[in-house]
Amino acid sequence: MQTIEPYISLAINILIVIATTFIAAKIVNRLLSGYFRDISKRLNVEETVYTMLRRLLILLVYFIGAVIIISMVPQLKVATASLLAAGGVVGIIIGLAAQSTMSNVIAGVSIAVSRPFRVGDRITIGEEYGLVEDITLRQTVINTWENKRLIIPNAKISEGAIINWTIGDLPVLWHTDFGIAYGADIDLARSIILDEVKKHPNVMHDRSVNVSLTELGDFAVNMRSTFWVPDRGVAWGTGCDIRESVKKRFDKEGVEIPFPYRTIVFKKDLDDKENL
Repeated sequence: MQTIEPYISLAINILIVIATTFIAAKIVNRLLSGYFRDISKRLNVEETVYTMLRRLLILLVYFIGAVIIISMVPQLKVATASLLAAGGVVGIIIGLAAQSTMSNVIAGVSIAVSRPFRVGDRITIGEEYGLVEDITLRQTVINTWENKRLIIPNAKISEGAIINWTIGDLPVLWHTDFGIAYGADIDLARSIILDEVKKHPNVMHDRSVNVSLTELGDFAVNMRSTFWVPDRGVAWGTGCDIRESVKKRFDKEGVEIPFPYRTIVFKKDLDDKENL
């Protein structure tokens, strides 16, 4: 019984430290979510930086709790001391950073400091476009235009190119493409496209609208209209509206939109011709 008592006492102390750590983390979170959040707003601290700072401080509380527990257990203390002596603190940090989780954490801190985007920004990553909902230490959450929650590890984000549609000048240059038949009137088609683009309420009238012949394709003469809209959020819908209205005008005024023809020849028909 005497040999068990020290272990029971140690277990109780560890449970007390664990409980205290969780309570301290909740208190820190509540303080930062309330009082310190108001201060950060008065000091014009951005939401992204505040959120990252709050999570780092909570992580620090858990780290301190873990260190205390390690110091209470002799076996863990000896093992940790040996590890530090063998590799050094710097070696451990580098080793941890090489791991996936720590790489994401470091990338998350980098995002908070360099601020390529913030919570509430509209961005394009790869082929995905959406609204930044949250930036955590490990991942970034994006709500796409299809209302899908896209969860991307921060390390992946830091490796690729990001288009931020919110920072800087909000107006966006957009385009729509059209194909007309080789026998169609190019000037009439250009006039119709210009008219329909300029009539759309989302198109900015204080900026230029252009229609250019971009390609002589295999089946069509390809034309592109370029125009400015107030922001990326309305660009896609505006392009769809213009495409539909131009199609209706083309049909009404006799501008042909071609489609490829395919002639199918059956082997039996070829054999019959050869026998004639």
